[in-house]
Amino acid sequence: MKAVRFHEYGDPSVLRQEDVELPVPAAGQVRVRVAATSFNGVDGNIRAGFMRGPIPVELPHTPGLDVAGTVDALGEGVTGFATGDEVIGFLPMTGTGASAEYVLAPAEVLTRAPKSVPLADAAALPVVGLTAWQALFEHGQVAAGQRVLINGAGGAVGDYAVQLAQRAGAYVIGVAGPRSSARVTEAGAAEVLGHDAAEVGEPVDVVLNLAPVEPERLASLVTLIRDGGVLVNTTVWMPAPSDERRGVRGINLFVRSDSEQLAQLVALADAGELSIEVARRVPLAELPALHAEAAAGTVTGKVVVQVG
Repeated sequence: MKAVRFHEYGDPSVLRQEDVELPVPAAGQVRVRVAATSFNGVDGNIRAGFMRGPIPVELPHTPGLDVAGTVDALGEGVTGFATGDEVIGFLPMTGTGASAEYVLAPAEVLTRAPKSVPLADAAALPVVGLTAWQALFEHGQVAAGQRVLINGAGGAVGDYAVQLAQRAGAYVIGVAGPRSSARVTEAGAAEVLGHDAAEVGEPVDVVLNLAPVEPERLASLVTLIRDGGVLVNTTVWMPAPSDERRGVRGINLFVRSDSEQLAQLVALADAGELSIEVARRVPLAELPALHAEAAAGTVTGKVVVQVG
């Protein structure tokens, strides 16, 4: 089968498409015929060797944390799935990714794919959707009537975060650049600020920081939060600041796979209450070029990498 792998850490040129053996599912595993994966920023950081501590991978390594595809074979003991089922999932970060024609996945990370979008497009949901869900509801404890500021609302995670927070009854304030402000409004933000979050009027209950800002700017977000509020930070290489005197908590989020939460996101999508946005679709052979674009900072929105 075809797979894109890297044999050493480095710039995007280390990625190359090659022939590898078809994997055989072990007990508890599902072999998925991949329709698509997607690009996440952490893929580039793993490839470059920046994540060797928190995410140690075995070389050669196939990137691609998101998977959308069709069940092809079942390992011993797997129940709840059958050959031909369409599934999506967030693969283990330290394991083999889905930039290949087939991938093995632990059965517990998979859930049925949404029916409301093409199967390949569903690869745009798992990692970023779960990041938004966990930031808002596990850590931010967002509830109806709260004011929620989302810094980086124009990105892929921000799009889901705006939609989910608005659906939960929060008053959503998005911070995004001019190119994405209309999209953030369409997603459900009541207000869209420019790159200066300090323009917000009254204090907010929750801040989600989804952008790789400077430490000083991250610290300034704490001043916008009411006493007892919370800042959830997804750029985990910078510790989330807090203000103990005012009871403002800072929480670093490291997203994890959760098939039950993912199933809830799928249900919302199929009910028309959550939009799965895809900015662009590229074939597997163009994955090295996509990594190069990301390294140059020119990738915007969620890019799906089509395999099947």
